[in-house]
Formats: sequence, structure tokens, C-alpha cells
Amino acid sequence: MRGAGEDSPPSDDDTGRVPGNRGTAMAALTYNSIASLDGFVADADGGFAWAEPDEQVHRFVNEQEEGVGTYLYGRRTYDTMAVWAADDWLAGAPPYVRDYARIWRGADKVVYSTTLAAVTTARTRLERSFDPAAVRQLVDRADRDVGLGGPTLAAAALRAGLVDECSVFVVPVVVGGGTPWLPAGLRLDLELTEERRFGSGVVLLRYRTRR
Repeated sequence: MRGAGEDSPPSDDDTGRVPGNRGTAMAALTYNSIASLDGFVADADGGFAWAEPDEQVHRFVNEQEEGVGTYLYGRRTYDTMAVWAADDWLAGAPPYVRDYARIWRGADKVVYSTTLAAVTTARTRLERSFDPAAVRQLVDRADRDVGLGGPTLAAAALRAGLVDECSVFVVPVVVGGGTPWLPAGLRLDLELTEERRFGSGVVLLRYRTRR
């Protein structure tokens, strides 16, 4: 469902897009994350156990992820997410956890890394560099949304003007530092399109980027 970060480098694109699979046939490049109230996806020690979603949030995420046809990852995020390809630990998992595994396995994955020798999961390809033009083309040709996984890759896409939508599940915890969900020095105008509060105190904020 989420990962803490990754390796990957990143032109400009001023295409006015509306997020796909939400009342339009147009696909969107979406950056979804879980973060602390002070804006971190992992704490100073690299941990994110505090962000583990409860059943209500997990089921909501599952519904949202049904609209994603491709995930883009950097290496560290891919290493974190690859656990969803393993069957051993899922045998005793709750139905909503197994359902997420089904959704994740059914999507294509693209991993951007200069150090990863090979991918280990199905429906996955490895790219050595992040090419904004190629990503834009991928999204334009997609019939389902494309999801960004991890803040480092997302930073490259945000700076290239590629991201159509950002959403964050804000966890009611302050961790004091770590890996931020948004990069420093980025100026981005946003339009709030959805807000939702869950029983655990987690709040979803969804934004459309303004070109």
C-alpha cells in the first residue's frame, strides 16, 4: 500500500487534465501517500509502523486502488511493496488485506532504478532512468489511472509538472522528522476535491493540481 522512499533522478508539460476513473474516461497520474500530521511518510529511523491503516481506511484504499492500472516505483518503494507478491504471510490475513494483494498483483508496475539487478514480481518492468516525456505518454495512453509510489519518485514527477492529483491520509501522530511526503522548494497550486474523516482520526485530503 505504501513505501517510504526510493532512488531515481528527474520538462515541462502544461496539459490541463482531469483525474481519470472519477467521472471521466481520462487517466491521471496520481500521488497517494500516508503521512504524519507534521508531513512525514517515515520517521527519522525509517519506520512507518505508526501509519498502518485500520480496516476502515484499508477498505477505502482498496476501493480507490481498483482504478489504478499501473504503479510507478523507485527501488526502495518497490522493495517494500514486493511483499504483496508473497503468499506465505497472506494465508492468515484478513479478507481486506488479501483483497489489496489481489488489486496490487493485477496492476502493471514500472520500477526506476540504476542499482536494481532485476525485478522479482510479475507484470513488472525495470527502467534505468526517469523520462518525463515517456511517463506523460504512458499516462496519455492509459485507460486507468497511473499511481506514483514513494516521495522521491513523486518529487521528480511533481517538479516535471506531470502529477494530476495528490492525496494524503493524515495520521494523527507527530513524528518530529524523517522522510517528507512532499519535496522542499516545490511551489504547487492545488484545488481541494475531497476530504474525509475516518473513525481512527485519520483524515483524507485529496487535491487536483492546477496548471
